[in-house]
Amino acid sequence: MDTTLIIGITGASLILLAFFLNQTGKWSVGNVKYDFLNGVGSLLMVIYAVLLDSIPFLILNAVWALVSFKDVFKYLVKRKS
Repeated sequence: MDTTLIIGITGASLILLAFFLNQTGKWSVGNVKYDFLNGVGSLLMVIYAVLLDSIPFLILNAVWALVSFKDVFKYLVKRKS
């Protein structure tokens, strides 16, 4: 298995894990763990898209990462105050 494939599988697995934990009621959408796992997974998928030279996939996952990490950032700022 090559590195590119490992990056893609890992990213997709993290996103699916967050989805599964949400769907089974273990994590809510508002849980920072959910957003963080989605963010890390989507960042890996961004790297994967760059390696594959797939612009649509890159755009999709970049937006996904930004939205996920926006919520993580809000959580961290709120926690500090």
